Parts: sequence; structure tokens; C-alpha cells
Amino acid sequence: MIDDFEKSWLAKLSSSLEDVVGPEIKEEIMKGSEEFSDKSERQTIIDWSKQTIERLDELVDEDKRISILTRCACQYPKSDLQEIRQKYEETKSIDYAHKMLQEKFLTFLREGLRCDNEVIEFILSKGMGLAGRKSKNTIIATKIPKSGYILDYLKEKDRMKRRAIYCHCPRIRDALKTDTEISPTYCYCGAGYYKGIWEEIMQCPVKVELLESVLKGDDVCKIAIHLPS
Repeated sequence: MIDDFEKSWLAKLSSSLEDVVGPEIKEEIMKGSEEFSDKSERQTIIDWSKQTIERLDELVDEDKRISILTRCACQYPKSDLQEIRQKYEETKSIDYAHKMLQEKFLTFLREGLRCDNEVIEFILSKGMGLAGRKSKNTIIATKIPKSGYILDYLKEKDRMKRRAIYCHCPRIRDALKTDTEISPTYCYCGAGYYKGIWEEIMQCPVKVELLESVLKGDDVCKIAIHLPS
């Protein structure tokens, strides 16, 4: 594990590009990022990100773009999903797995983040968190605000500032603060978080669809997870 967000994310992007579209397109898309790290000038990172996702949109079809970026996501620890995975294997019940995931999320809010009941009620009312809202074989998950900024998010009245506080990605938080427009394709990275959770539980591929995104001007990022029957 690389203890540097930029280096770690770029390594995942490079590997994903290599696997999905091959070395030639990878080199074209990755150019200019060779020396990037968390110490790099932020505007340089933002400008590169904007141009890179534009190149990706231009050179790679949608399905492959989704495959590439979902592999770049930060992942929920697989070790923390094993009890849910085991119960799913025993019951084949998505409902049961979904309920267990919601209980795990509530424990995180209460014990991990020490949220009070008012904050928890707000988060649940928006369908935010690990479990989201299930309808048949589709789950609609809304990301919670970045964990360390939840209270700041709730207090902030300015819509633009709230969107910047909300995002989990430091690169996109900085871009939103400078009003830089980056293609919403980037947000499939965040969608990969939920894809990883359900693929670990069900041990089979699932599809994700970006419904709303702060990069599209929305107040939240909302993802549909389409589970197999």
C-alpha cells in the first residue's frame, strides 16, 4: 500500500488502463502524471485530472471507461464483509445481506463516527451509506458526506461549498473549490466502492450506474447497483 493518495490512485489507474485498453492508450492517458504525489501543486493535479478524463471520454467507449474507473475506487475492507458473504452463501437472500449491511453501517455511525440521533436520522432519510435503498434487485446508494466533514456539511448553507465538502475525493474537492469542471465519468471511481462491496458478498459481477453526481451539479452522488437475479 502506497501511503500517498495521488501515487496510489495513479498506480490503480495505470494498472486498470493496461488491463482494459492496453499499453498504447494507457500511455496516452497517463502522460504528464509521472512525478505526481500528494506534494504536487494542487492546481496542476486538477488541470491534469480534467484533461485526462476528457482524453478517456474521447478514446475509450463507455463500458470500458466504467470498468477502468471502478477499479480505481477505495475499497471497503473485504475482511469486514465475510460474515455477510457467508450468510448470503447460506441463504441466497439479498434482503438478508442488505439488512446486515445496514446494521453494520448504523454501528459505524454510532460507534465509529459517534453521530447523534439527529445526524443519523438525516443520513438515513437521504438513503445514504453502505446499504442504500433496495427495490427488487436494484440498490440505490447515496454516498454520505466525507466522514470527517459531516458536521461541517450539515452546517454549511452555501450550496457550492456544501458540494465541495461532500465529496470523498481530495482531487475533486479541490476542483469544486476552484469551480473547475471535470467530466462526471470520474465519479465511476466512487461507484466502484459499492461495486466492490456487492461483488464480494455475492461473488459475481454486478453493474453500477451513475445517477447523480456533484460533478454534474447535483448535491449528492447517487449510484444504482444492479444485482443479478
